[in-house]
Amino acid sequence: MGNISYSKTVEKYHSMREDFEGEIRECKKQLKKRIAESGRKIVVLDDDPTGVQAVHDVCVFTEFDTELLREGFLGSDNLFFLLTNSRALTEEQTTVLHAQIAGNLMQVSKETGIPFLLLSRGDSTLRGHYPLETTVLKETLEEKGESVFDGEIIVPFFAAGGRVTVDNIHYVTYGDELIPVGKTEFAKDKTFGYQSSDLRKYVEEKTGGSFLSWEVTCISLEELRKAKIEGIKEKLKRVKNFGKVIVNALDSTDLQVFCLALYETIAEGRQFLFRCGADFVKELGGIEDKPLLTRLEMVTKEEKRGGIIVVGSHTEKTTKQLEQLRNLEGLVFMEFNSDLVLQDQLDQEVKRVIEETQSFLEEGKSVVIYTKRKLLEIKGDTKEQALVRSVKISEAVQRLVGDLSCRPAFVIAKGGITSSDIGVKALRVKKALVLGQAQPGVPVWKTDEGSKFPGIPYIIFPGNVGKEDTLQQVVEELL
Repeated sequence: MGNISYSKTVEKYHSMREDFEGEIRECKKQLKKRIAESGRKIVVLDDDPTGVQAVHDVCVFTEFDTELLREGFLGSDNLFFLLTNSRALTEEQTTVLHAQIAGNLMQVSKETGIPFLLLSRGDSTLRGHYPLETTVLKETLEEKGESVFDGEIIVPFFAAGGRVTVDNIHYVTYGDELIPVGKTEFAKDKTFGYQSSDLRKYVEEKTGGSFLSWEVTCISLEELRKAKIEGIKEKLKRVKNFGKVIVNALDSTDLQVFCLALYETIAEGRQFLFRCGADFVKELGGIEDKPLLTRLEMVTKEEKRGGIIVVGSHTEKTTKQLEQLRNLEGLVFMEFNSDLVLQDQLDQEVKRVIEETQSFLEEGKSVVIYTKRKLLEIKGDTKEQALVRSVKISEAVQRLVGDLSCRPAFVIAKGGITSSDIGVKALRVKKALVLGQAQPGVPVWKTDEGSKFPGIPYIIFPGNVGKEDTLQQVVEELL
């Protein structure tokens, strides 16, 4: 299983669609109708704040009590997000949280009479508490009275990040190369690492053999490109006992064709849970494309102070983007010595950085704060110890925003755990409106009235998204 050419792969599968353009147009038309008729609220559990990186004009809730969930169910939008940030939690914490959320969702669904589809939005490079999260959701919902789930749909495709699935192999795009995800840095993650790029084998690997690779149902690109709706439906109808279904995809149209077959299958009484990337949420919810946001759409009033950019992610892409950002004039760069976690001296470091940051912000200068670029590795470390230490560092990093006494013009957070902690703990957002995207895959929240800095743009920049100059482009637009 080696690297392949992206352009040649696209060319190869493009020809499959040429003779079926009429059928595909009809699929898209019928999908809009099915979404409008569904009557189901789409609830998306997001394991870090980057899951909204393909949508706009929807709400994100960071708390899960029944009052807020009721607001989500009764809202005019057909979907809403719940930010669990579970990628920063232990397995035990994740289990408790997902059981609680599932129970509350069932209660509110019964009270309002509104059925729902539940999506577990996970990382498009396959990191996270899988299959734990969907297993807990399934067991809790069935225990609370939901009908038995026939299967789990797995769709990690994410266009803006170059994550595609071809012949059941999940790839990450680098230039014109498609690299099997199991060969990338993401598969070597300390906490959520894995070996398999073939999603069938990934399922077997992550479930410990509870679901074998040959048992996995696969929806091929050929079926999707030729709009074989009835054939796809027949496959879905044969799935039982929470069997796994992999959906191949090279572009959004592949997802749209699948979603039509899915909605029709659900209408006939089948029940599914979902583990998916951000793009599947967009297509299942029928959210139209929207142009990238401009400064006027993000910064809604004239600001005299500078903004703050906090870089926590350690991915190679993030480090390159940070270096590229140095080409932008007028920014102040400041290293946060995250290695001081080993000496228990992060408090002193937070105070030092905040004092310097506030003086620059008040002068109208924007500040870039970044953790040490070399990932801290300890000999003999366990997964749990690495995660706990990572959370300690993230707790300190979020205070760089949470302990500010002056309002910044904007906040950018780079990295999943970093952006979640800053959004929930530092900015104290309970309900945010997703304005759209600053760049492809880079979502922007508008903070709510009860937050620490109401009405500012909060830009959530995933660690593994964009080109080397994408961070620079985002910051340049905001200045």
